[in-house]
Amino acid sequence: MEKNISDQTTEVVSARCECCGLTEECTDEYINRVREHYSGLWICGLCSEAVKDEIARSKKEIKDEEALNRHMSFCKKFKNLSPPKNPTEDLICALKQLLMRSIDSPRSSPVGKPGNNNLIRSRSCRPALDSGFLETN
Repeated sequence: MEKNISDQTTEVVSARCECCGLTEECTDEYINRVREHYSGLWICGLCSEAVKDEIARSKKEIKDEEALNRHMSFCKKFKNLSPPKNPTEDLICALKQLLMRSIDSPRSSPVGKPGNNNLIRSRSCRPALDSGFLETN
């Protein structure tokens, strides 16, 4: 039994991005169009957008091939990064550094100085509570 051309274009297959490794389900027709555009490489929609962004961000005019090479280089570096050995400890250390920096940095208006009303309460809410103002009938 022969397949119609319309049957071939609607058949969905998995394609793996040659930049990031993401797998997408696409038609053969779409995969072929992407490969034609990117020198025989199939890249996912996210990487395609990143390549377009690379072209837009470049200070000098670059072609799709150069932008694709830059993005593939970025993806390769990213994939080669290894996760931290102890992510919990790294997070705690980062928060400690952030806290130490905020403690060491001078404040624009220190708390407790005359004329600084940032944290001073204007009046107590106790009288409103005692008078029954907040009671519902």
